[in-house]
Amino acid sequence: MPETSTVDLLARRARLLGPAYRLFYEEPFHPVRGEGVWLYDAAGTPWLDAYNNVVPLGHARPEVVEAIARQASVLNTHTRYLHEGILDYAERLLATMPAELGHATFTCTGSEANDLAMRIATAHTGGTGLIVTRFAYHGVTSAIACASPSLGQYVRIGDNVRLVDAPTGGDAETGKRFADGVRAAIADLQAHGLKPAALLVDTVFSSDGVFTAPAGFLREAVEAIHAAGGVFIADEVQPGFGRTGEAFWGFERHGVVPDMVTMGKPMGNGHPVAGLTVRPEVMKAFGQASRYFNTFGGNPVSMAAASAVLDVIQQNDLQRNALNVGNYLREKLAALGQRHAIVGEARGAGLFVGLELVSDRATRAPATAEAAKVVNGLRRRQVLLSATGPDANVLKIRPPLVFQREHADLLVERLDEVLGTL
Repeated sequence: MPETSTVDLLARRARLLGPAYRLFYEEPFHPVRGEGVWLYDAAGTPWLDAYNNVVPLGHARPEVVEAIARQASVLNTHTRYLHEGILDYAERLLATMPAELGHATFTCTGSEANDLAMRIATAHTGGTGLIVTRFAYHGVTSAIACASPSLGQYVRIGDNVRLVDAPTGGDAETGKRFADGVRAAIADLQAHGLKPAALLVDTVFSSDGVFTAPAGFLREAVEAIHAAGGVFIADEVQPGFGRTGEAFWGFERHGVVPDMVTMGKPMGNGHPVAGLTVRPEVMKAFGQASRYFNTFGGNPVSMAAASAVLDVIQQNDLQRNALNVGNYLREKLAALGQRHAIVGEARGAGLFVGLELVSDRATRAPATAEAAKVVNGLRRRQVLLSATGPDANVLKIRPPLVFQREHADLLVERLDEVLGTL
């Protein structure tokens, strides 16, 4: 029986917030503070956070807290006044990317960034057609929710949107299969009188089930959208800022230079910072025809938080840590397959890991119900993660980038216990 405080909170939540919000887990979790890779409940019990990529530096990172407080005590205002903070950060951010990406624009959320990217793409190409993967998630604005089928069956896919299969397989033909799907989508748009504007993908295909191999498979699809007059938008909201370990940005693993890169979640270590970078020639038509303004996007406090995040990632070489600990974790997860037949494939890059659970290894039939039991079983053992993919059978593991081997060991130990109960 849940404790009274949880019952009361659930009742208040339902009354005040309405039915649209959702909670994780059969037994809702109520953290009261966080530190590093740990969340704590009211009793002081530590919970290993293997899920929250929103805080790449770990919860309550002192350098970010101090940067926010320091700037908030001096000035916070909008971008229609001159301020060095936004310029300093834009220079630093653009320096992490290919030289072709010359402009930065800031928002508050990844949804806003993707929405703005599509407005820019439409202005540049004169088209409206958008291509995304079949179970993608790119945001919650009207224009982007209709291109986010993972939001659920009641989200209507836009008439200008075409869905392509995720790049599964991880073999030498993965890129060709994916590009063939993109070419078919382009042809279908054109057959309906729609000019293609953009191919928009999350470069680790998180909602589709985490597909990262082989590196380079995106190149042919990017060439296809360019040949059709469209642009390539790399959604780096989840894979960006060193998480893949192999590169600072997920698109770099594929040897491509996007026309736009959108960012969000980890950019401010929990502070709402997001934005995009863009080729100047792609931005030109939008900038000439439109005035862009976002009250809070790029404000001095947000820029201070984002700059502190870059400081910590770079000074502590968290990209290398993501590579080393991520490789170690995937090896440990794959080894569980020797003990548990339900374990299919451990895949991913760096500290973005997907563990596929299957009811039959030969057919790779998804173990959807079992995956839910595993997620909730881990929650009861003080480990937090989730499931992803169209069948919700891929454990999604994307902890803060400060995750260490001892944390990976604890996660695998608890997972082994839960799998033994199925």
